[in-house]
Amino acid sequence: MTMPPSKLLVFIFLFLLFNFRYPFLVFASNVSFDFSSLTLRNLTLLGDSYLRNGVVGLTRDVTVPSTSSGTVIYNVPVSFFDPESNTTASFSTRFTFSINNVNPSSFGDGFTFFISQDNQPLGSPGAFLGLVNSSQLTKNKFVAIEFDTSLDIRFNDPDENHVGLDIDSLDSIKTANPSLQDIDLKSGNSITAWIDYKNGLRVLKVFLSYSSLKPATPILTVDLDLYGHLKEAMYVGFSGSTEGSTELHLIESWSFETSGFLPVRPKSHSHNVSDTSVTVTTPISRSAEKHHKGLGLGLGIAGPAFFCVFLAVFGYVTIKKWQEIKIVNNLKAELVAGPREYSYKELSSATKGFHSSRMIGRGSFGNVYKAYFMSSGNIAAVKRSKHSHEGKADFIAELSIIACLRHKNLVQLQGWCVEKDELLLVYEFMPYGSLDKILYQESENGPFLTWSHRQNIAIGLASALTYLHQECEQQVIHRDIKTSNVMLDGNFNARLGDFGLARLMDHDKSPVSTLTAGTMGYLAPEYLHYGKATEKTDVFSYGVVMLEVACGRRPIEREQESQKMLNLVDWVWELYGQGKIIEAADKRLNGGEFKEEEMRRLLLVGLSCANPDSAERPTMRRVLQILNGEAETMTVPKVKPTLTFSSGLSLTLEDIVSDCE
Repeated sequence: MTMPPSKLLVFIFLFLLFNFRYPFLVFASNVSFDFSSLTLRNLTLLGDSYLRNGVVGLTRDVTVPSTSSGTVIYNVPVSFFDPESNTTASFSTRFTFSINNVNPSSFGDGFTFFISQDNQPLGSPGAFLGLVNSSQLTKNKFVAIEFDTSLDIRFNDPDENHVGLDIDSLDSIKTANPSLQDIDLKSGNSITAWIDYKNGLRVLKVFLSYSSLKPATPILTVDLDLYGHLKEAMYVGFSGSTEGSTELHLIESWSFETSGFLPVRPKSHSHNVSDTSVTVTTPISRSAEKHHKGLGLGLGIAGPAFFCVFLAVFGYVTIKKWQEIKIVNNLKAELVAGPREYSYKELSSATKGFHSSRMIGRGSFGNVYKAYFMSSGNIAAVKRSKHSHEGKADFIAELSIIACLRHKNLVQLQGWCVEKDELLLVYEFMPYGSLDKILYQESENGPFLTWSHRQNIAIGLASALTYLHQECEQQVIHRDIKTSNVMLDGNFNARLGDFGLARLMDHDKSPVSTLTAGTMGYLAPEYLHYGKATEKTDVFSYGVVMLEVACGRRPIEREQESQKMLNLVDWVWELYGQGKIIEAADKRLNGGEFKEEEMRRLLLVGLSCANPDSAERPTMRRVLQILNGEAETMTVPKVKPTLTFSSGLSLTLEDIVSDCE
C-alpha cells in the first residue's frame, strides 16, 4: 500500500530526526525457517540439482550410471557469530531425505549438510560429495555432516554406510554407522535427520529416524568447540554427488534455526540535569518591548511562510525520491536469488564511461561493454539498456527470470543497477564471446572450434535447456535460442544467455498466446503461424543451432554461385535422403578429427529437433541422453515432413532474409 504524501512527509521528518539522534546499529540476530515443501523463492540450485514437486534432487535422475554433482543453498546468509558480544550461535536443523537407486549395486557417493563461507560451493563429483573441488581441497571452509554411501580410502572412510563430521576437509573427525540403529542410508525410505549444536555445552549431536519422532539416542556425538569455524555470515545448504552411479539424493523438507544471541535493545541515553536551577528576572524597557513585539510579529508571519516553502521543496524532492525508491523496490521484489546491486558510478568507471572501445556486443536490449573493476581486479560484461519502455520491460523480464536460475551452462548474473534512467545488468565475462563469432570468424588467426569443443557445446546447451524445461519449479521457455545467445567460457563450455524474451509458465499448463518474438531462421513453423511459444519451439531452435555447429553454415544464407537462398535444415535433410549426410560436415574439420558415427548422431539430433511436426520432436532430456550415449538416436524420415495450416503464411524465404538483413 502506498503512503499518502502528507503522512509520508511527517514520517520521513520523524524518521530522520530519530536517526540523527540514534544512528543504526547492526547486531547479530537469531534466524529460523521451516520449509515443509521446498521452493526456489528461498533457495539457489547449483550444478545438476533440480526442484520437482517441492523436492530437491541433488544429482541427475537417470537410469544409467552417470557422474553428477549438485548443490542447493539457502539464499540469505546466516549469522553464526556476534563480534559485539563475542558469542557463537547454537544451531539445530531438521530435514527429511531419501537416497534412491534404480540399480542397488550401483551405489555412491552420498550427500552432505553444510555450513560454508562460500555462497556457491559447488564441488567435484564422486568422493568429493559436491562440496570441495578435487584440485583445491582446502579452498572452501566449511562445517559439514556427511551421509556417505561409498568407501573411499583417500578420506579414510570406515564403510559404505556412515555419517561423519567434516571440518574444512572430507577426512571426517568422527564417524558412526547408522546400521547400529537399524538404519540403511541407501534403503530408499524417507529418513529424518536432526543435527544439534549447543555452544554452551560444546557438543554436536546427529539423530536419525525412519519416523518423524526424534529418537532419544543420537547416532553421532562429537565434543567440540566451533568457535573460529562459525563466522558472522555463512551459508547453509546441501551438496551431493555420484560417479558412475544411478544413486539419487532427494531433500524432501527442511527446517533450521540459530539461537544464543540476545535480543537487541536500544541503548539508553542519559541526560545530565543540575539539582538546582536559578531564575533571574531582568527589567525590560517599553521601547525594547515594542521592538520584541515587532520582531515576534515578523517572525510569526515569516516563519510559517518559510516553513511552507521548505515543506513544498522538501515534499517535491521527497516524492521524486520516493518514486525512484518504489521503482527499485519493485525490481527487488522480482528478484529471488539477490544478485548484487551496483552503483552507476561503479559501472561507469569500470567501462570508462561506457566508451566505444569497451563495447563487445549489441543486442535487442542494448549494448554490451567489457568492465574492469580496479578494486577487485574482476572482469565482467555490462549490458546497458536503450531508453525505451520496451527496454524496461525486457530488463524486468530478464532480471526476474535469470536471478533465480542456477546452472553451470547458463550465463551467471552477478548484479544490476537502476540509476539515471539507466537499466544495467552485470554478467560474468565470457572470454571467447558468442558461439557465432567463433563459428563464423573470418580471420584464420582466431580460435577454432575442434570437434571435441563442438560436442561439448551440444551437450552443455542440451543440459541447460533440460534444466529450464523440466527441472525448474516453473518451466522457462527461452524463445530466442541462437548461436549469438550461446556464450563460450575460457574452456569453450556453452553458456546460454539473453533471457530478455524468456517467459515463465507453470509445468503442464498451456502457454498463453503472445506476439511472435525471436530470430528468423530459428523459429519453428507453428510458432510463426500461431505465435505460441512452447518447449518444443525451443527444441526446434536448438536443432538449428546443432546443425550450424556440425556444418559450420548459417540457418539461412545466400549461395555464392546461384545467389539463391539456402535453408540449412532443408539442405541437410536433402543430403540425408540421398544417403550422404556426412557430406554436410564442416569442411574446416579434418576428416580424421571426428568419427563418422559421432557426426551422424549430431546431425540426426539436429534434424529430429528441427522436425516441422512439433509432436515428433524429442524432449531436451531425451536429446541429452542421446548425446551422452544413454539412449538411441530417434528415427528420422528420409523426406522432410510437410505441414499445412488453416491459413498459409504470407512470408516467403526471400521475405524472411530481407527482414533479417
